[in-house]
Amino acid sequence: MYYKSTRNSEVNVTSAQAIAQGISEDGGLFVPSELPRLTLDEIKQMGDLSYADRALFVFSKFLTDFTGAEIKYCVDGAYNTKNFDTENIAELSHLFDGTYMLELWHGPTCAFKDMALQILPYLLTTSVKKIGTDKKVVILVATSGDTGKAALEGFKDVEGTSILVFYPEDGVSAMQKKQMTTQDGANVGVCAIKGNFDDAQNGVKAIFTDPATGKELADNGLMFSSANSINWGRLAPQIIYYVSTYAQLIKEQQIDVGEPINIVVPTGNFGNILAGYYAKKMGVPVNKLICASNANNVLTDFINTGVYDRNRAFHTTISPSMDILISSNLERLLYHLSGENDAQIREWFGALAKEGRYEVSDDVKKALSEEFCAGFCDDEQTKATIKEIYDKYSYTCDTHTAVAVKVYEDYKKATGDDTVTVIASTASPYKFSGSVLSAIGVEAGEDEFDKVDKLAEVSKLPIPASLAELKDKAVRFNETIDKADMKKFIFKTLGI
Repeated sequence: MYYKSTRNSEVNVTSAQAIAQGISEDGGLFVPSELPRLTLDEIKQMGDLSYADRALFVFSKFLTDFTGAEIKYCVDGAYNTKNFDTENIAELSHLFDGTYMLELWHGPTCAFKDMALQILPYLLTTSVKKIGTDKKVVILVATSGDTGKAALEGFKDVEGTSILVFYPEDGVSAMQKKQMTTQDGANVGVCAIKGNFDDAQNGVKAIFTDPATGKELADNGLMFSSANSINWGRLAPQIIYYVSTYAQLIKEQQIDVGEPINIVVPTGNFGNILAGYYAKKMGVPVNKLICASNANNVLTDFINTGVYDRNRAFHTTISPSMDILISSNLERLLYHLSGENDAQIREWFGALAKEGRYEVSDDVKKALSEEFCAGFCDDEQTKATIKEIYDKYSYTCDTHTAVAVKVYEDYKKATGDDTVTVIASTASPYKFSGSVLSAIGVEAGEDEFDKVDKLAEVSKLPIPASLAELKDKAVRFNETIDKADMKKFIFKTLGI
């Protein structure tokens, strides 16, 4: 299995090179040269395996330059009860008839990003050894809230690495900010920027692909890599939980072998739902992939019209991890849907960079409509959905998951589709306690941890230990910079 660049199909690298490098030198994203196929019998047999062993089987299809022992080392180190508070790693909760919550937030930072970022340090350090470099890896991360903490937690004190995280100063929840600014580890750095997530993401990409910056790093024995979902090592682990979920539904006799399911994903950067698309193309019977957005509904408009236009108001919402107007992983999908037309990808994404807009071809529009449906909801609808779920089912969900539930409800009303449906639940409600309490009509004090205590009282959910211990933890990182100064901050932190 080799990996190509979305902007140059002639690129041909191993998975180790793709993971270590993070992004292609031409600015494109690495994609597999072909998608491996899983038979229904193989998927069914996975029902009897642990999550780690399911991951081992799927990874063996993608990481063909890794030995079996190397992959086992990675999955066993990541997917265990030391890192996750459940043996199943990803829990399925039966919400109502034919609808399941796929709880992806049982890891150390209480967000779905843990599913990939607990294993990425193993994949990355193994990859660096395999490509034979002795450079120290500098991991750059732009975050809208959850990726930053999950990456910091995964890479803290990992030998041979440093990790630097940038987040929008007013674009994360109070709990997300507390998680990042109190982070332990001798090799970590965190900085707020004046701007939004797209500013942070564009800054990181520009630094990554600047040859002069790369040379300065190399001269100092360093190399860049990424823990954002532009890195294939972040995206591949997300495919696994969709394959695993289908196997689990068969095992629990909730579906018949071969019966299709819908997958609903609240998403801003498009990585999580793209993983569902890859799972489908590998053989998981998926009927529709339903893309759920908040008021920053650029993806909804794109899927419905084929026009991607980021020239619009940016909304700061109660689902901040989706406050994104430039969805990086869409580039991978369009590369596949365009027949791997790298020239077309360069044209579209060049137009996005220069004019903030592009329109795909009629063939791609048709392919989009066959695979995806899309919808969005605003903050008031999100809150109403949280309360509805709480009142009807005694189930407390976070603000992002509620967006997915609302969009799914709208989809079901519009289509009458009663296919068994899996909704990706992407974060613990405790990460957004204030918004969740407000939604269900419960008052709490201004202190974030008073809100956590009150939410525990009304939800009956145990407070995650990793969040409870933040209460008295000292802030280590409190710097805020202009987005133009990101490179200066990086070099200062690295001592260059």
